[in-house]
Amino acid sequence: MTAPPRAGPPLLPLQSRGWPARRYPRWLLPALAVLVAAAVAVGLAHRPSRQERAADLRGLLHTLNYDIESCAGGVHDSLTVLTAIDSGTSHDVATAASVAGTGTASCSPASNELIDDLESYQVPESLASYHLGRAVTGLIDWAAPDAENAQSGVARVLAARGTPREAAARAALRQALRTLDRQRAAVDTALAPAIAALSPRAAPPALPG
Repeated sequence: MTAPPRAGPPLLPLQSRGWPARRYPRWLLPALAVLVAAAVAVGLAHRPSRQERAADLRGLLHTLNYDIESCAGGVHDSLTVLTAIDSGTSHDVATAASVAGTGTASCSPASNELIDDLESYQVPESLASYHLGRAVTGLIDWAAPDAENAQSGVARVLAARGTPREAAARAALRQALRTLDRQRAAVDTALAPAIAALSPRAAPPALPG
C-alpha cells in the first residue's frame, strides 16, 4: 500500500512591513531641549550696548525726519508766502494759495506715502524702555490733522483778504498754529529723554509752526 502524503507545515500569508521605522537614540530629545533652552537664555541675556542703542536712535530720528520733511516743508512754504503777501513783497495771491493747497495735501497720509509709512513704523526693540511710539504717534498727529489745518487756514486767509471774513480766518489760523506748536512740543518732549541719554548731539525732526 502507498503511504498517504505527509502534510507540510501550514502556509502563512506574507505581510508587507513597508519601510523600516527609524529609531532615534533616547538621548536625542533631551539634548535638543537643552540646546533650545540655551539659545533662549542667550537671547535673553544679550542686551544691546549703549552704542547700539545710540545708533538705533539716530536711525529712528533719520527716518522720522525723512518721512515728515515734505509735510514740514509745505508748512514752512505756506507761512512764508502768507508773510510775503501780508508784507507786500509779493502780490501773487493765486500762487500763494496754490502753495498752501499743495502743502495741505503733502501732510495727508492718503496723498503722501511717507506720512503713510509713519503709521506702520516700528520703533527698534533696543529703545523700548523710552516708549518712543508716543513720539511717532505725535508726529503723525502733527502732520494730520494739525499741519493740514494750519495750511488750510493759510488758504482761507488768502481767500478772505479784504473781506469781512478776514478777521475770523486769521483768528482761526492763529488757533491752528498754536495747536501745531503744542503738538511739536509734545513730540520733542517724547524724544528728549532718549536723545539726552544716548545721543545728546542729535536733534528731533525740524517742525515749523
